[in-house]
Amino acid sequence: MTTERAGAAAGTPREWIAAALRRERTRAGLSLSELAKRAGIAKSTLSQLEAATGNPGIETVWALAVALGVPFSALTETLSEPAVTVVRAGEGPVMHAERSSYAGKLLSAGPSGVRRDIYHGAMEPGAARESDPHNPGTIEHLVVSAGRLLAGPRGGAVELFPGDYMSYRGDVPHAYEALAPGTSFVLIMQHV
Repeated sequence: MTTERAGAAAGTPREWIAAALRRERTRAGLSLSELAKRAGIAKSTLSQLEAATGNPGIETVWALAVALGVPFSALTETLSEPAVTVVRAGEGPVMHAERSSYAGKLLSAGPSGVRRDIYHGAMEPGAARESDPHNPGTIEHLVVSAGRLLAGPRGGAVELFPGDYMSYRGDVPHAYEALAPGTSFVLIMQHV
């Protein structure tokens, strides 16, 4: 993020995630062991993440967010609220998928009381980004910027072209698959 993001918290994305995990786990009253079990990850992995020594993929952070019952952004965004936020193209912390070329960058987390997050996604043809269900009531909105994208719930995916918009339930298994090089899109997650 650029200097226009005045007031942003210092530290690296790993440190933001570590602090958020400790905060949300404590708020939920869960031990390391219990949260790791609920998220389906190793306790040692969770311990490393909370110590800011781990390098989580999107799947791990999503699993933890679902296990904690919080939006993904609650674990990835700083708590500072700048007056003006500018995220220049190619800048900002990027989270990579573990099993596909998908890369997502949180552009705007929903502030307190607002339950939406905005991401910029980019991927190349190859493995699809398979997503487990998010918290109940989640709706995803997609707008394709470049390339071609096959997206949507399992069994109901639709091919999208630049400028196409789609919305679907995010609380069921769904996927994104690039069908052309340089595919990019804006994803808005609406949480209830």
